[in-house]
Amino acid sequence: MKMTPREIALLLATMAAALFGITFVLIQRKIPEWRSIRQQQVEMHQQIERDRNMIGKRAGWLKQFEDLSSALPNFNADARNVESHWLRLMSNKAGTHGVTIKESDAGDERPMGDVYELPIECKSWEGTLSALTYFLFDLQAEGAMLDVRYLRVKPKPGKQVLSGRFSLLCAYTRSSQNNK
Repeated sequence: MKMTPREIALLLATMAAALFGITFVLIQRKIPEWRSIRQQQVEMHQQIERDRNMIGKRAGWLKQFEDLSSALPNFNADARNVESHWLRLMSNKAGTHGVTIKESDAGDERPMGDVYELPIECKSWEGTLSALTYFLFDLQAEGAMLDVRYLRVKPKPGKQVLSGRFSLLCAYTRSSQNNK
């Protein structure tokens, strides 16, 4: 059987159309996956650019860290009086401004790189609004080393006294000679 050039052209066109159709069907299934990969690629490029910017600002971050860490109190690596130091500081500031701390507990020390954090949960306190305001302002004036993370205030019925609870986070460093 001999094929004419016209039949060969139609056969090639039919095969090309069939190949194109099969390719189109196979590609249709992959398009969402390719879009997802492309989106991830764009996000990764953005993350790389953000990271490069952060690396470029490293000297400034280190200078800022040195400035702030020099303001933090430093304890010996084996010091055990850290809790009592912060509890005493909090009690002194509260007493100075007329806030009565009835119950407080220090949590476990958490290392955060070169800085350590000690959470103090004050479960019960009482004082007037102005005493609380001055007490919180005095805590904030300590800078980066004291941070009130949670504060709950409720009025006592029939009095101008407030009560509540708060969480205080204390930041400090340990001397590097024994620090691991």
